[in-house]
Amino acid sequence: MDIENDMGGVRRSTPARAPVRPEPAKEEDSRARAARRAAEVLANNDGIDEGTDEFRAPPAPDGWTYEWKRHTTHNMEDPAYQVYLRQMGWEPVPASRHPETMPVGSSEAIIMRKGNILMERPTELVQRSRDIDRRNALSQVRAKEAQLAGVPDGGLGHRDHAQVKPKISKGFEPMPIPD
Repeated sequence: MDIENDMGGVRRSTPARAPVRPEPAKEEDSRARAARRAAEVLANNDGIDEGTDEFRAPPAPDGWTYEWKRHTTHNMEDPAYQVYLRQMGWEPVPASRHPETMPVGSSEAIIMRKGNILMERPTELVQRSRDIDRRNALSQVRAKEAQLAGVPDGGLGHRDHAQVKPKISKGFEPMPIPD
């Protein structure tokens, strides 16, 4: 479309341009959506990521225990370790059981984080294993106490003297600093 201007020249008109930015959403809708999302986040974790345990596992079903187990080290899998875990009763937790732990739309079958896999094992087996570990640790402590307190055959018998007798402490306390 041509328009004649005051000087007798012809000026061409340009068609109306589309707006550069879309119209902003209504303020009430945006605020309501923000309030709704904030409520969702606060309901799950108080909205604070400082000190959040990224390896916090969801609650396990009754009779089962969840633990994170190593799956890869420097992106290398260890098949022998995976076989060992399975022999000890550990199995991967299906992601379908805890979809809140996975990204939206994820098709992963298992729950993994930073080279670790969430696994489950019957609580009875976990407790039995912990009892064995506790017995082994106490046995090692008792053996060392016996070594410290005992006098080898033919040795000097002065270890009963208060100044040279070993002092064994089983608590956590600061060490005294001699003057």
